[in-house]
Amino acid sequence: MVQLFNKAPKRRNNFIKKTPALYKDRGAAFLPGRKNEGWQPLRLDRRLAFITCAFVLFGLIFTYSSSAFDSTSFFTRQLVFDTLGIAAALFLSQTYDRLQRLKIFSPMNLMYATWVLLVIVLFTRTQANVHRWIDFGFFKLQPSEIAKVTLVIYVADYLNNVSGKLAKNWKLLIKPMVVAGITLGLILAEKDIGTPTLMGAVFVFMLLVAGAKIKHLAIPAIAISPLAIHQLLFVGYRRERIFSFLDPFATAGSTGYQLVQSFLAVGSGGWFGKGLGNSELKLEYLPAAHTDFIFSIMCEELGLLRVVVILGFFCWLLIRGISLARVAKTHFHSLVIFGLTITICMQAFFNMAMAIGLLPTKGIALPFFSYGGSSVIMTLVMMGIILNMAAVDHTQNNLREDITNYKNRNK
Repeated sequence: MVQLFNKAPKRRNNFIKKTPALYKDRGAAFLPGRKNEGWQPLRLDRRLAFITCAFVLFGLIFTYSSSAFDSTSFFTRQLVFDTLGIAAALFLSQTYDRLQRLKIFSPMNLMYATWVLLVIVLFTRTQANVHRWIDFGFFKLQPSEIAKVTLVIYVADYLNNVSGKLAKNWKLLIKPMVVAGITLGLILAEKDIGTPTLMGAVFVFMLLVAGAKIKHLAIPAIAISPLAIHQLLFVGYRRERIFSFLDPFATAGSTGYQLVQSFLAVGSGGWFGKGLGNSELKLEYLPAAHTDFIFSIMCEELGLLRVVVILGFFCWLLIRGISLARVAKTHFHSLVIFGLTITICMQAFFNMAMAIGLLPTKGIALPFFSYGGSSVIMTLVMMGIILNMAAVDHTQNNLREDITNYKNRNK
């Protein structure tokens, strides 16, 4: 795991000073430390862009299809959310490398802003017995979705600054653990255990690929295990969910109702499904059919063979993201691409596993598909950042190759 993102020592670019004027002008827009003389659009990774567009398109289709009685309204609002998310993704895909150099957008400042939002949401009125949204009237902001992005960026920045030292000095793990602990603790205070579980796993994976030793992570894991046990077994409604997960049909009339209905939707789809829009379980039988359990409706309407294609696209996204992380030119870029990629893909796999009974039911959205403004917009923001970092690395690499070839041709 330690060698996953390790790079060979950087070579000194002695040829830059001898570069003809043509290449000096072109390099100024992209090479670090050079004054920009003109903006040129970055060339985005085609495969990631295709996956993103495909997910957005299919997400809109299934938002409309899974909404039983108010399809047009949900579809219209989801279209607005997707439009805002795509605009944000396109903007960040071209500018994030410049924005991150501004002090106001420093990783720690982003974390402070996130903590403020996470504290504010605790004093808002409850919705479905939880504090998760700040209601602006026309839009409900979910700060935990923002925390997914800012936590990954902060951890990547910190690990980049201590690169190569984690294995020798375990004390360097204290600061990121404190920051992550505060963030996940505030989210847990909203009565949300799904997001802290997801982001806790992402946090551990990022530490491991950055060189942290498992024995150094085992001690904090043992320390927080009593809290985890308390939240799962001594909080009434969570304990009931665990028991209903173990035997959903025994509680089919109460806590196990949603999972049983999900089983019926998934099983009744068969190999080829009932056809798009022909779901029966969405007709007030399966709660949250267009949000947390949209995957169950997809299984019912598409069938197993077609749903495997959707799963394959998430696997493709995971593989492509890790591939780009491994060839990134900086440790920071590789960790951000890796962290955001596994955040999206792990959330998708958690949601699918929940729908088919492999994990207890929890309010975790299916990225790109589940209806919701904050989730859709922040997922597309993640894709925009990934596209930007991949494009910057690709542009710098091609530029250096062009300059080297020019020098070789004129020897």
